[in-house]
Amino acid sequence: MKSTSKIRLNVLDQSPIRPGSTAREALLETVQLAQLADRLGYTRFWVSEHHNTNTLAGSTPEVLIAHLGSQTQHLRLGSGGVMLPHYSALKVAENFRLLENLFPGRIDLGMGRAPGGDRLTAHALNPSNTFSEQDFVEQLMDLQAYLRDEKVPDTIHERVMAIPQAPAAPELWLLSSSGQSGLFAAHLGMAFSFAQFINGAGGPAAVRQYRERFRPSRELAAPLANVAVFTFCADTEEKADELRKAMDMQLIRFNKGEFRTFPSTEEVRSHRFSTEDQAHLAFNRNRVVSGTPEQVHAQFTKMAAEYGVDEITAVTITADFQDRLRSYELLAEVFELPAPVAAEQEAALV
Repeated sequence: MKSTSKIRLNVLDQSPIRPGSTAREALLETVQLAQLADRLGYTRFWVSEHHNTNTLAGSTPEVLIAHLGSQTQHLRLGSGGVMLPHYSALKVAENFRLLENLFPGRIDLGMGRAPGGDRLTAHALNPSNTFSEQDFVEQLMDLQAYLRDEKVPDTIHERVMAIPQAPAAPELWLLSSSGQSGLFAAHLGMAFSFAQFINGAGGPAAVRQYRERFRPSRELAAPLANVAVFTFCADTEEKADELRKAMDMQLIRFNKGEFRTFPSTEEVRSHRFSTEDQAHLAFNRNRVVSGTPEQVHAQFTKMAAEYGVDEITAVTITADFQDRLRSYELLAEVFELPAPVAAEQEAALV
């Protein structure tokens, strides 16, 4: 399996709770996957924030990132993302400053403004949350000021600083499935990630608009973007189709308000989609990439060209954990990811 592409690959992991599994097992699988991605040469490993669900175990990415940092050596670790309206900008700045001190040069702070759950839970997390775009932008500006140690006269930043002090700041990313946050990222000079796994339409246009309106910042001199998509790579087309069908089933369940654990292999093999389901399948088609390594390579290469990006983030959920690991192994192989050099090897080369 040969590749001529220079596409870098990332992982977005949501710590899915598989059928018959537990939240603890899901988190341990996230650690195992991060260690595999670290060995295979993936660039970024992001973990998500979700609430009030029995299907995903990732509720506090900053805590999970701290553990993943101690279990890996090379990956950039980040949030995909922290739902900023739930929290104070100061607390988020301090969480990620601490992470940057523990794992210098390896931390990404990805942020979104979606609830990461339902509105009632969002209210419980922050009763003052108005879901206002203006409030979100002000939070982003406050966050930047804290991470820059700006002493802005006549503001809270004149007297309050984020600790611990750090020689550098985490990379700042805004996440979006609509493109609106891409405009915020452009205005504030942050990086931008489009969630095609949530919205299969409009991504390339959103990234193009982000680039056109980008204003350089102290942290980022030129626009930086990537795209995230559900991905299922398998040794055979039949296996890839089975993995994709499971995701198709889960997305249709979500559309119907059915929040159940991921379909088991037995459920997938016996399931037949209704006529009504076919419309949902067509709507969700661009949210998922699947196939053999060569087929996924072709689809990723086309996607990278459409977006004008050189990194793609794979989001993979399967009923069998080994299928999830195998998908990422095959991706690394077909894209010929450069295996990171171990610290002892680096020392020997000096």
